[in-house]
Amino acid sequence: MKTPRLIIFDVDGTLIDAYPAITSSFNFTMERLGYAVKPPRVIRKAVGWGDLNLLKPFVKPDDLKKALRIYRKHHRKELLLSSRLFPGVKRMLAAFKKKKYLLAIASNRPTKFTRILIKHLAVISYFDYVLCADRLKRGKPYPDIIRKIMEKLSVGPDHTIYAGDMFIDILAGRRAHVRTVAVLTGSSSRKELKKENPWKILRKITELPAYLR
Repeated sequence: MKTPRLIIFDVDGTLIDAYPAITSSFNFTMERLGYAVKPPRVIRKAVGWGDLNLLKPFVKPDDLKKALRIYRKHHRKELLLSSRLFPGVKRMLAAFKKKKYLLAIASNRPTKFTRILIKHLAVISYFDYVLCADRLKRGKPYPDIIRKIMEKLSVGPDHTIYAGDMFIDILAGRRAHVRTVAVLTGSSSRKELKKENPWKILRKITELPAYLR
């Protein structure tokens, strides 16, 4: 295994538990538009494709634009109230930076909300580059976002690791030809992740440093 120089992270379900905020904003939107609220487990399975795709299966096409406006307005505040880093994440990021790793974020969450979140949780300074799917033509599971980060930071696939919580993360990583780590703190089950053949499956992201020693 070649020595990694760049570690790219997904956000939701990997570094940050934002599911309470997402659930709150989702069900607030459903109630405002007269739709039935959904249990957290249903919402959790729909997370990871961006907020437009989160709402799309649950509202009529004519209501989608309005739903997105309501969701985003509510979510801007709810993110700050109900999101948290998974235990040990900040300490892990600090240790990686001390060891001179390049760190980046690749998320299907819109750029605006990703930056609000990582700034609020005081981890934005650890990242050399933040790229979200709304800045590209295609998000994950396409590999474009990972390739663009590697190009920006001048690091090749052999020296890059990508970590995420969903099967689409594993697909994106494999298609970008990087070692991909899956964590069990997010939207996909172990069975779903294992099917996509990641390099490692970890219970939580803070187990990653042990595999890089």
